[in-house]
Amino acid sequence: MSRTLVIARTLVIDCATEACSVALFESGTLLAGESRVIGRGHAEQLVPMIGTLPDRGKAQRIAVDIGPGSFTGIRVGLAAAKALALAWRAEVVGYGALALVAAMARAEAGDGAGTVEVAMTGGHGQWFVQRFAIDGAALGEPASLRPDAATDGARGDIVCGSQAEALVALRGGAGRAMPLLPDARRFALLDPGVLIADPHPAYGRGPDARLPQSPILSGAAA
Repeated sequence: MSRTLVIARTLVIDCATEACSVALFESGTLLAGESRVIGRGHAEQLVPMIGTLPDRGKAQRIAVDIGPGSFTGIRVGLAAAKALALAWRAEVVGYGALALVAAMARAEAGDGAGTVEVAMTGGHGQWFVQRFAIDGAALGEPASLRPDAATDGARGDIVCGSQAEALVALRGGAGRAMPLLPDARRFALLDPGVLIADPHPAYGRGPDARLPQSPILSGAAA
């Protein structure tokens, strides 16, 4: 059974992964929504998708996926959420990508849900992984790991996320694989306690590029 997370009209924005999705809720009821797997181009598609929602998505609260996931996608989602909140004088809250995927997996599994392991595509060949208890509570923080390291620590009965099938294969077929991506239309599955006030990016790993070190600082360090 889904838990009613939405009280006021809420716009949900999720573009932290290769998927881009939006949804509009009224008192826990999904009014409209859309999800596309696009890989890239979130900045070009997000705002037009919001514009197709009733009242062009206008809401008293905006919930946005803060990651971990794509650096660009996370920034696009947060920037859009904060800009619209400023224009509409709306509240902004955040939620984690892995928490939503885990909630989606538990809902799909129904009474057969046990512990849930989330494995999502990360950067540089790594995966974002996190384990959740039967009641949905996070059992540790998200981590960015190589597939072999993720396999060593994976003990969930259900494995979900974009790398679910790969992780189950590395475990010798142990566990039930559910290939899932975050979907804004499933926002009401989240427990209210996971919402984050004043959200900031949760990239899950360090930046791909680093600023060159100043020669002056290099000399001083030497």
